[in-house]
Amino acid sequence: MQVHIPVLLDKILEYFDPKPGQRFIDATVDGGGHALAILEKITPGGKLLGIEWDGELVKHLKLQVEHSELKDGVILINDSYVNLKEIAEQNDFIGADGILFDLGLSSWHLESAGRGFSFQKEEPLDMRFAGAYADSQLPVSNGGLTAGQIVNDYSYDELVKILKEYGEERFAKSISAGITKARKEKPVKSTFDLIEIIKNSVPFWYRRGRRHFATRTFQALRIAVNNELGNIEVGLDRALEVLKVGGCLAVITFHSLEDRVVKNFLRSKAAMGTVKIMTKKPVMPSLAEITANPRARSAKLRAAVKI
Repeated sequence: MQVHIPVLLDKILEYFDPKPGQRFIDATVDGGGHALAILEKITPGGKLLGIEWDGELVKHLKLQVEHSELKDGVILINDSYVNLKEIAEQNDFIGADGILFDLGLSSWHLESAGRGFSFQKEEPLDMRFAGAYADSQLPVSNGGLTAGQIVNDYSYDELVKILKEYGEERFAKSISAGITKARKEKPVKSTFDLIEIIKNSVPFWYRRGRRHFATRTFQALRIAVNNELGNIEVGLDRALEVLKVGGCLAVITFHSLEDRVVKNFLRSKAAMGTVKIMTKKPVMPSLAEITANPRARSAKLRAAVKI
């Protein structure tokens, strides 16, 4: 499994200022990059609760932690952060000192999951974070909806709405028309099937741009499948219920739609007197970090303290 490179780790540690004996929650633990760095700071006596929707990632991280001297300080739960309050209650984490959300797609999902997240590989059009074999009690993405079902079953108007709202795709109409035409001849089954349709539906200059021409469509489908934007608001609300007064909420986003949800959420809570925003503008990675980890280039960090 590829090592998870945590984005904006120095800034996360700066805002959290973790100390021995404290309790932190990583609501999107992924490969554990942020979580293990925080755990080192809160040892001895501290506890970290890591939540991850994808069971495969939890298995990998448990194996990694089992052979670490930090194993007694970490609890790993395979669930969605929309259930954060219940998970915190069950594991004695109400009144946590800090909660982290590192949103969006992980490197592992792109490179190893085999679920159609990447347009660089030919894979089935799945795109479920929880995976096809998630435990039945977990909140499988939108009742198990896959990207393939959206592409093959949704109407032209529904496809246009998804591509516009979740991908901000300027050629949403022509791509949706291309999909509805192609699927009449045969089902759209793989990532490469979909890429070919998109390629034939957009202008030549768009295909030659710096950003891959399928990026926005893939993003839109992934967000729709996993109800990402709706889940963020629910998760952040639960986080504020779980945080202690003076506790820090930190959120890393990777595209404008996520960032807008987080920004508006924090502003509304600040207006209500629930939080004090620590980041007047989002914190961005340094050039050195982007050079070392190109996937960090679009990351934005926002943080607030519960008051």
